[in-house]
Amino acid sequence: MRELRAQVASFDPSVRLLMANQFAINLGFYMLMPYLADHLSQGLGLAAWAVGLVLGVRNLSQQGMFLVGGTLADRYGCKPMILAGCALRTVAFVLLGVVQSLPALILASALTGLAGALFNPAVRAYLAAEAGAERRVEAFATFNVFYQAGILVGPLAGLALLTWDFRVVCLVSAGIFGALALLQARALPSRPPADRSAEAAWRSVLRDWRSIAANRPFLLFSVAMSGSYVLAFQVYLALPLRARELFGERTGVVTGAVFAVSALAALSGQLKVTAWAKRTISSPRAITWGLVVMGAAFLPLLPGPAAGTFGVAVGVASLPLCAALLAWGGALLYPFEMDMVVRLAGDRLVATRYGAYNTASGIAIAVGNLAVGTLFDTDVRWLPWVVLAGTGLACAGAVAALDRSGYLRSPAREVALAE
Repeated sequence: MRELRAQVASFDPSVRLLMANQFAINLGFYMLMPYLADHLSQGLGLAAWAVGLVLGVRNLSQQGMFLVGGTLADRYGCKPMILAGCALRTVAFVLLGVVQSLPALILASALTGLAGALFNPAVRAYLAAEAGAERRVEAFATFNVFYQAGILVGPLAGLALLTWDFRVVCLVSAGIFGALALLQARALPSRPPADRSAEAAWRSVLRDWRSIAANRPFLLFSVAMSGSYVLAFQVYLALPLRARELFGERTGVVTGAVFAVSALAALSGQLKVTAWAKRTISSPRAITWGLVVMGAAFLPLLPGPAAGTFGVAVGVASLPLCAALLAWGGALLYPFEMDMVVRLAGDRLVATRYGAYNTASGIAIAVGNLAVGTLFDTDVRWLPWVVLAGTGLACAGAVAALDRSGYLRSPAREVALAE
């Protein structure tokens, strides 16, 4: 904790505010979203397809609009998009607490996703610019500590508020986002937008998007890293499915423990892992080894010969071990990954790049989850874990190959050639 305080204090006030902002964003989001499906199905009596539709609309609106959100941040400034996203989520969460019709719930869900698409790329671009090239890695490492802390505390706060009513959860969460919007409107310095050209807006946007499409190093890196997001998401999909295999319907405590282990592992190791990696290895190697660890995380879940009580005990122990390894692998690669996106952008149109990067990862998660679900349906018990482990190794190999080819070693030259 002392190390974290010292690290936070070493940054400018605007960077510290962005870190606190991310903690509050995740606190407000995760105190509500884990319990939304139960509210829709049990509280409002919606059919399963309708619950899936409402949740799917949120994911689609957020992932599909990341590129637009990043583009708007580069054209009009990061601060307006951060404020707009927080204000929009305030409205969306109030709606989720008070409306009951399916069309209104779909609208609230879409607004929730759009809000994330507005502030997510803007926050990261603002943080990268304020931290500067020399301290970007440390800034994103500390940022991830606040990010994970919000994920850890949010569900616990939501569970406590559920003792009153789900509407209370929604209103408290909305209040957090409303307070964030007001605080940042007063305290967050404005940064001039990246694009001030007099060219028509639509032409400028098309030009920017074409430059991204022509930036081969960035595109290849985005594809190589997409598998890491599929792996990280398995805390929400594959691990709960494995818990269900072991415990049937009574999986709540185990799943909650897995989430807690994942967040605590990232919180406890982030700063130390980043400091060690920065001292001893290059950024591409840190990313490569992080992917290797994330892939290896699924090997403990391979079915063994043990049966009975001992077999169940081994299976239970493998779940938090997998979650911890995923978190440590992500902690190793995340700050260097975020820094690499800026480097491959040549410090130009950073928010747009983050938006495109997040859109690519969202598409990968959707496709990857469909594939993982299909693998579970085959009843070949070892197949999902082998494929997931192989995905991590394949992504690590792809990043290593990009590094060897020079794409990740001289990003400024590559961007200049591409654009």
